Amino acid sequence: MNTKKYNIENTIFAWSNQKGLDPIHVKKAKGVHIYDENDKRYIDFSSQLMNVNVGHGRQEVTEAVRKQMEKLSYVCPPFTTDSRGILGKKLADITPSNINKTFFTLGGAESNENAIILARLYTQRHKIITHYRSYHGATIGSVSAGGDPRKNEIDSQQVPNFVHVENPYYYRCPWYSSSFEECGERAIKNLEKTIQYEGANNIAAIMMEGESGTSGCIKYPPLYLKKVEELCRKYDLLLIIDEVMSGFCRTGEWFGFDHHSIKPDIISIAKGVTSGYIPLGGIMVSDEIINCFNDKVLPLGLTYSAHSVACAAAVSVLEIYENDNIIENVRSIGDYTDKKVEELMEKHPSIGDWRNTGMLGCIELVKNKKNKDPLAPFNATPKQMTDMNKVIKKLREEGMFTYTKWNYIFIAPPLTSTKDDIDEGIEIISKALKVADEFCY
Repeated sequence: MNTKKYNIENTIFAWSNQKGLDPIHVKKAKGVHIYDENDKRYIDFSSQLMNVNVGHGRQEVTEAVRKQMEKLSYVCPPFTTDSRGILGKKLADITPSNINKTFFTLGGAESNENAIILARLYTQRHKIITHYRSYHGATIGSVSAGGDPRKNEIDSQQVPNFVHVENPYYYRCPWYSSSFEECGERAIKNLEKTIQYEGANNIAAIMMEGESGTSGCIKYPPLYLKKVEELCRKYDLLLIIDEVMSGFCRTGEWFGFDHHSIKPDIISIAKGVTSGYIPLGGIMVSDEIINCFNDKVLPLGLTYSAHSVACAAAVSVLEIYENDNIIENVRSIGDYTDKKVEELMEKHPSIGDWRNTGMLGCIELVKNKKNKDPLAPFNATPKQMTDMNKVIKKLREEGMFTYTKWNYIFIAPPLTSTKDDIDEGIEIISKALKVADEFCY
């Protein structure tokens, strides 16, 4: 039975031309590796889509799911279950003291969609400010909130009242700043001007990622998110932090925002909460917001909200984070990865910049370090991806799957990775960078 053929002929692939596809047909996965139908091994250097945080094949999660399904698979959201309650309490224990309740969804896009709806309901205002270089999902509201140009194909049908601002992207600073700190200061001034131009009385929330993800792991300058929080308090706006990618130990803390000493009003989660084993997401909401619905109906609902099996998987994954000291491993292996990439930068002229927080990192490739000419530009066309595609092809040939985008190679392996795993991946990337070096001038 040629099931790979059935995949191509009878299923639809995301973000792809539907002809000419040659996907890896995965038969099994274990730890940091996946294996194709010919048993070729690929190191998974981006945890698939930065979600398989505890690695592949954790039988503790399989067993938790099995036990839950033997007792109960599904009841609708008005019912309570053991797994729902345990997960809710565990999440409350790792969030700021003002956040004690979670509304569960099935993924990151749904989480951000519901965060936006709730912010508008609570404030009775409608504008949401987000970064241009951001991604918040692909449902109609979340894709409108993000700045990722993939949304431009549906531009005429975007949800209104999203306002975008420039990121504090120091490597390509929009304000030509002379330092990392100055870039952050100018970004804050630009953000405050935008609030004033749009009218604070019209703005429901500012929505930002806990740490930048697929937009290129653009690191926040010191105190940037803290100053964003201060603007929210000054102008009476909600602060929504999207932790779908940066949450659950990925950055060396439970959440990306933990690096910045802030207290969000709403936190969006998904991905790492179950490490991708079963779909689950959620929004964790401040007491102040949710208490406003104590005596009136909260108009949010999903058929599969708080699915008992997904919640059981999440409880098991959270226990792995705790029992295996994952945060400590992320800090140690993240530092080790930084050193290995610094060594690569000395050998390969094609590396323009490396940005990393914990184990959420990105190499930015250039043709010329001095003028920062990118190997592929922002929102590159297929023709403009010709050179970069040769680099990507080399990664696959050498036995690596990792997320790539434009001139970015992401390094975000499972959080259980060892130094040996990092060495294996860095060696493959170095071989691919030799291809990229050929385009340098």
